Amino acid sequence: MKKRDFFVLGVVALGLLVGVLAQQAGEKAKRLGLPEGTVQLTPCVPGMGEHWAKPSDLPFGPIYGVMGEKVVFVEIMVSQADFAAGKSWTEVLRPLKGYAIDHVDIEFLPKGHEGYEVPHYDIHAYFVSHTDHTRYCP
Repeated sequence: MKKRDFFVLGVVALGLLVGVLAQQAGEKAKRLGLPEGTVQLTPCVPGMGEHWAKPSDLPFGPIYGVMGEKVVFVEIMVSQADFAAGKSWTEVLRPLKGYAIDHVDIEFLPKGHEGYEVPHYDIHAYFVSHTDHTRYCP
């Protein structure tokens, strides 16, 4: 086999792997009751879990936190500029069916973070206790 043939086979194998992983993610999202089109964005983030969202909903959200086979929060990210401009939002942190909000954490990030590099607030409505989620992914 020529070098080019190995390259083509590698690309085909990578494409198949990506397809399988996307299908598995879609099955997990459906199992968890997440909206159709929701995909995993991050691996487990310390104190939060995995982040899942519909790419078309970003950066604002909703973004869902997942730990194992359980949804543990819903999040929105609100720019400081939108708050300063007096913008309002309604019904944006609703829990998924079967979940209840335990508490809400609001964190200001003056420099933003990867994926949303503007000054903004991360607002998490957690479905688990603060003690529980702070133990995730140490």
